[in-house]
Amino acid sequence: MIAGGQLAHRRRIEGVEVAGSKSSPVDVVTMADRETEALIRGLLADARPDDGFLGEEGEADAGTSGLTWVVDPIDGTVNYLYGIPHWAVSIAVVEGDPDPRTWRALAGCVANPVNGEIYTATDGGGAFSGNQQLDIADSASLDQALVGTGFGYDSATRGRQGAVIAALLPEVRDIRRFGAASLDICAVANGRLNGFFERGLQPWDHAAAALVVREAGGVVTGLDGAAASAEFLLAAPPGLARVLEKTLVELAVW
Repeated sequence: MIAGGQLAHRRRIEGVEVAGSKSSPVDVVTMADRETEALIRGLLADARPDDGFLGEEGEADAGTSGLTWVVDPIDGTVNYLYGIPHWAVSIAVVEGDPDPRTWRALAGCVANPVNGEIYTATDGGGAFSGNQQLDIADSASLDQALVGTGFGYDSATRGRQGAVIAALLPEVRDIRRFGAASLDICAVANGRLNGFFERGLQPWDHAAAALVVREAGGVVTGLDGAAASAEFLLAAPPGLARVLEKTLVELAVW
């Protein structure tokens, strides 16, 4: 984690080179994304040669141990590209198939190399921001809730997500869109956001952060009790999670 963050941060200072795009012309990947993932993959292969690997930028390796490392080398690449200091390296290790609908997350870490914030969690061992243990307060009503979200890269998808925001905004305190899902989900654990929801997130976007929220006492869920996945993810304290999900369903703007 430290080595990957240091490499990505150094490359940002040196200057960002766009290497290509993925799902759309605005969904960019930088050379630093690829370099950082390659470094983390190599370090993990040396330390844990039997484990699997699932990263954003390269091919997945199945492994033989039943454990898989789920890695986002630079979450918030557009922020990274523009020099916005809200991006992260996210690493989790999960048990079972590398599918958020079925896996069991064992440990996770989300680090912002720009400001030095590091979130960690272990299954049954709690969640921490640095050395401070995180404990979510379940006190905000929906109308007093500061809610985070994110947008996809496809223009039609963004239009639908805009309709969701327009319908939800009168129901809550306000809405924030920071641009790095792993950090935004962790913000629920440390109280900077009361809740977060998004559609279209990939496994590496939330593998570590979801464990941070759960271990801090929060809920990370999909719709109707399903596991969080690309279809839908909601993170919040238990009471607010129920109300926010119900509200989003009732708005019927999906």
